[in-house]
Amino acid sequence: MNSSKNYNKAFALLTSLFFMWGFITVLVDSLIPRLKEVFELTYFQAGLVQFAFFMAYGLLSIPSGFILSKIGYKKGILLGLSVMGIGCLLFYPAASYRIFPLFMLGYFVLAGGMTVLQVAANPYVAVLGPEETASSRLNLSQAFNSLGTAIAPAFGAMFILSDSIKNSEEINNLLPAEKETYLIGEASAVQNPFLVLAGSLLLLAFIISFIKLPNILKKKEGFGYKNALKHNILKMGAVGIFLYVGAEVAIGSYLVNYFLNMNMPELIRNSEFMSKISEFVLNKNLESVDNKAIVGAFVIFYWSGAMVGRFIGAYLTRIVAPSKILAIFAIMAITLLAISMNTNGFVAMWSILLVGLFNSIMFPTIFTLSLTGLGEYKPQASGILCTAIAGGAIIPPLYGFFTDKFDFKPALLVMILCYFYIFYFAKKSNSYIEQKG
Repeated sequence: MNSSKNYNKAFALLTSLFFMWGFITVLVDSLIPRLKEVFELTYFQAGLVQFAFFMAYGLLSIPSGFILSKIGYKKGILLGLSVMGIGCLLFYPAASYRIFPLFMLGYFVLAGGMTVLQVAANPYVAVLGPEETASSRLNLSQAFNSLGTAIAPAFGAMFILSDSIKNSEEINNLLPAEKETYLIGEASAVQNPFLVLAGSLLLLAFIISFIKLPNILKKKEGFGYKNALKHNILKMGAVGIFLYVGAEVAIGSYLVNYFLNMNMPELIRNSEFMSKISEFVLNKNLESVDNKAIVGAFVIFYWSGAMVGRFIGAYLTRIVAPSKILAIFAIMAITLLAISMNTNGFVAMWSILLVGLFNSIMFPTIFTLSLTGLGEYKPQASGILCTAIAGGAIIPPLYGFFTDKFDFKPALLVMILCYFYIFYFAKKSNSYIEQKG
């Protein structure tokens, strides 16, 4: 009975961490259109923001697994939260001095701390109960991760994207006093949100330091990566995680620019219904905010769809084979992207926003399907799968590159190919599980 109670407390604690890193991950997206204008970047260069953020997963996931095997999950969580707090604090000097490489360093450090949390939390949730309900359990935790991602766009639109940004020529034409006032205002728009986040992360670490976590996994399980990689399902799942995270992040990162490219701010202003939605999210009259904020307000629907879908998915994956749900959701994502590619206006806008709903169950379902039959090698498998989160570093700048070459709509083919592989993985994993059964 005590064990069950401990598991429930641990599950609740881990869920709060899922919420926090979901919120921060998407808040990073809000900075991309702002940094693009501040530093006058191409779409490819803007995509390097996500490269710096998600490359931390590629470089640090396996080392994080070794660290966790040495210091344990609780100390690992405290380490991850502390490193995330330091990363948030780096945005203060980066914004003050308008240094793009320092922003990149801040992103990398922030993601480094998040990597430790991801490597620990995903398999930890998976083993807090029977293996057959692991997908359902992780979907439920990821639903709260999506709650964070759903709130973050509104937060970013209100506090980061709401004012107009001057280019370098306009700044140089300002009087010295005007220039100083403008730069201070620009810096504070970025600094204040991340100072709040730094304080929240450190407070959460302080609270967790007083909470006891059950010791479920054995320390010797920090080794054996070669044995884990002998399982084809794991290797296929790692590719699936790489492409899924890359596609989800690329879409979320470029939504604001995609909508601006389609001239959506004017269409939204001319639609009574749509303008009311934007004003409700921003809590401001549209006449007083920048175009980026007007369309940025709708990004909340992309990430909210993921939240709703994960709560639904936590139920569906209990009554239907998770691999079958994954295949259906992948086909729906492909269909919606194809619609957005071949239409304009609100149809193109809402179809790509709805992709978020069908993204919902992909990460937790791919993750748990990839652990099928891994037994004692699940911790190593988690390190490998979290390394694959580096797809978020590769796919967004790749999409930016093709957007620079061919425009937004043709470049969406990159994402469609990603979801086609996820459909393929779903079918193959279903066959694998039937053979194992």
